[in-house]
Amino acid sequence: MDKPDLEAVAQEVFAALADPSRRGILAALAAGGPATATDLAAQLPITRQAIAKHLALLAEAGLVVAEPGERRRVRYRLDSAPMKVAQQFLAAFARDWDGPLAALQDRLK
Repeated sequence: MDKPDLEAVAQEVFAALADPSRRGILAALAAGGPATATDLAAQLPITRQAIAKHLALLAEAGLVVAEPGERRRVRYRLDSAPMKVAQQFLAAFARDWDGPLAALQDRLK
């Protein structure tokens, strides 16, 4: 994967994580494992329809994967690969800032 693709993945992850409802959905999936929109609606203060919309965006960002289940029910599970890309992007960004910030701190002392 080349650098622009990594940045595009990171951009989608950051956009998906910007919403507290989506972060709540991810936290629920992390704590309880794969779940349907109905399962998540029973745990969270969000309607099933809103959860379904959030899950679609999370799936576009690659953070969740839809898996067909019994009786046409779709279960969603986490996929950590895009999150790891975003973490790498942030780590590289932090490295770019560490040197100049340390130099500024030394200069201010």
